[in-house]
Amino acid sequence: MRTARHPATVLTAYALALAFAAAGCSAAGASGGNDAPTAAPRASSAADICTSLVSYWAKETLKGSKAAGIDWEQKGLSNEQYAIHEEIVAAGRSEERRQGRDKALALIDRQARERCAARNGATGSSENWRPPR
Repeated sequence: MRTARHPATVLTAYALALAFAAAGCSAAGASGGNDAPTAAPRASSAADICTSLVSYWAKETLKGSKAAGIDWEQKGLSNEQYAIHEEIVAAGRSEERRQGRDKALALIDRQARERCAARNGATGSSENWRPPR
């Protein structure tokens, strides 16, 4: 059984769609006369990605965040990255006891950057990992 459409509802929907489309077009073209080029996104290296992931999750673990309890695969870490994570969390906890949380978080950032760079992104995974064909 088909329901009857209300002409006012249909017209309102079309009017809203048109308004959103017009707003999107005018916003895209409204640069305020500043036609300076914007920077293109920078490609991240494997070491940059490793540093970002490992540092983020190590700091969340140190802070005791709720999400820190998910496993390494859910965090998007390789086996090597998880090993780095565990090493720098231990170092961060030790530093936190000695120098406080701010120093511990800085240590985590520094060690993640150093270790990820030394291992070229630490992308090695478990024995179940297979290279793409």
